Amino acid sequence: MLNILSNRTYRHLFMAQVIALIGTGLATVALGLLAYDLAGDRAGAVLGTALAIKMSAYILVAPVAAAFADKFPRRTMLVTLDLVRALVAIALPFVTQIWEIYILIFFLQSASAAFTPTFQATIPDILPDEREYTRALSLSRLAYDLESVISPMLAAALLTVMSFHNLFAGTAVGFLASAALVVSVSLPKMKALTVKRSVYDKNDARHAHLPENTKAAWSAGTQYGRGSGKRDGYRQYRCSGTG
Repeated sequence: MLNILSNRTYRHLFMAQVIALIGTGLATVALGLLAYDLAGDRAGAVLGTALAIKMSAYILVAPVAAAFADKFPRRTMLVTLDLVRALVAIALPFVTQIWEIYILIFFLQSASAAFTPTFQATIPDILPDEREYTRALSLSRLAYDLESVISPMLAAALLTVMSFHNLFAGTAVGFLASAALVVSVSLPKMKALTVKRSVYDKNDARHAHLPENTKAAWSAGTQYGRGSGKRDGYRQYRCSGTG
């Protein structure tokens, strides 16, 4: 699986994804401490609301981002999303009101929700071989799963030598590093689509990064909206994971 990292373009993009994932994880830990600092006994309610905002952002933003990933330069999109997240991470330590946390969290999670499908949409152009493409998706999913373990451990280690406010600074540096890695590569031009696709075809498998319950909800909703008939007139795009 790791031999696909010999491809410089994919290696840099994968490293950018990993750094961005860890940055988001560190920000989540720091957010919990910030909520306790501002809300005290109500910190649990604040974090619960923040989690609801995160899930809403992924459900609403990720499909839209996947649909528009074919219409805009992907490198520009990835860099812009990293810069948005860096700015949010820089701003979070300075909030003084709970509602400010909610707004910033929505922007942070919306940018994160848009980053993954945009990243995944670039893979088939970089790795046109079906087996390499499948390995790349598997590696991306592995990184996503490992982040939930690595980020809390890293945050705990860092908190022994610094305050949680500095975690936000480290998160911002991570997002800037991710943007720099994306800038360091030249992405292939997007292949023109000869057949029109519906928004559902564009999104079917690009939300593989979502939690299982979220994917199930999205799948149920889209199937209900389509009806039970076959999707005549549309074809499955390579970015959706069919090779």
